[in-house]
Amino acid sequence: MKINRSLIGLLALLFFFSIAAYAQEEKKMTKDEWNAEMARLTTEKESLTKEDSSLQADINNLKDQSSKIQSYDDCMNELYQMVGATKADVDNFRNAVAELNGKIQRHEGPKADRQKDLDALKANKISALPEFYDEVHNQMQAALDAWVEAPKEITYTVVKGDCLWNIAKKKDIYNNPFAWPNIYKANRDQIKNPNLIYPKQNFKIPKLTDEEMAKYDKIRKNYKPAPAK
Repeated sequence: MKINRSLIGLLALLFFFSIAAYAQEEKKMTKDEWNAEMARLTTEKESLTKEDSSLQADINNLKDQSSKIQSYDDCMNELYQMVGATKADVDNFRNAVAELNGKIQRHEGPKADRQKDLDALKANKISALPEFYDEVHNQMQAALDAWVEAPKEITYTVVKGDCLWNIAKKKDIYNNPFAWPNIYKANRDQIKNPNLIYPKQNFKIPKLTDEEMAKYDKIRKNYKPAPAK
């Protein structure tokens, strides 16, 4: 290997530079000292050569193991085959999961329809893949379970002193008195005159649509009370 040859070359240079350095000091060293230093350097060279051989063996072993490991693409294709799907099927499923998850997070109802959509994803074998299992079978279901869907319609029992304006103004009704016509329209069978309602009457209070809510909010913002006389 290129790295191996470079390492041996470097060791050789260090070895001969050491010899040259000590050769320059030959006059200062005795013969026994010279022989001892040569023996030390030779031993060090042999030790480094053995270490290099051991590293080379480790490299060859890792190469052998690497050649036996499946590529990422091969692993994924094998997983897809186990659930009877192609890469295109998995891509489409991934898009469907992302789309439904967005609807659940935004509470785009009805909630029952989102549960049906999620059940369909759960029934798909692709949901068993590690990429999807926890999200589809646990996280998205938990988000759906935590979603409290407001009732489409509630009822209100009239008490003495009530009027449609004050009923609509209540925080648990519309929190906007200008939305009183919605109550009137939904209860025309009981209310003949919007100025006349009676205790113990039970009124249906339909949920405001986004459009109706925007309309009544705009009326409230633009309302200017008549100047006091």
